[in-house]
Amino acid sequence: MSSNQEIVMIERRRLLRMALAGGALATIAGLAAVPRLFARERGPAAGTSPGSATEVRLQCFADDGRALGACTVRRVVLSDAEWRRRLSPMAYYVLRQDGTERAFSGDHEKPARPGLFRCVGCATALFDAATEFDSGTGWPSFWQPIAASNVIEKRDTSFGMVRTEVRCARCDGHLGHVFDDGPRPTGLRYCMNSVALKFVPHAAA
Repeated sequence: MSSNQEIVMIERRRLLRMALAGGALATIAGLAAVPRLFARERGPAAGTSPGSATEVRLQCFADDGRALGACTVRRVVLSDAEWRRRLSPMAYYVLRQDGTERAFSGDHEKPARPGLFRCVGCATALFDAATEFDSGTGWPSFWQPIAASNVIEKRDTSFGMVRTEVRCARCDGHLGHVFDDGPRPTGLRYCMNSVALKFVPHAAA
């Protein structure tokens, strides 16, 4: 039996005990979600209309930091083999298998020069370096994305926790999670995996 299967079985037993003790309705709903711990339901990215699942509306940015305004781009949808060729093993594990890199294992210090953080899977602009802060967690942390439309936020109930997952709006790659213990002005902490991001220093205009 794989470790994933063992975790699912443990979760099922835990939730069943909770159901027997009371609160059955809420627990039964949790039981139905357990198989999705490792098999996420996938559909059109948030922000796409039902008739345009192959496209997504984003805010585009030049490498010199200029906002280029709203743009409609094709979603990046690749086979598993194509993703493995495009990404490093750790980036593949994080973006395509919803993994998490070890704390302090990647680049997480705020760059000394202005720039953008782009998705390593599809080059979508995700964060401005000016919004990064030292959270002490060992992962790159930002108090807001560069544009709300460039990321997808969704409820994540895996591993018995309730969190808000953050994914790239163009390639649906897993980036990390957002928490409400960040600094002003938003009070948010977008805790990202460094291998999911590529820092691009501002080029000359």
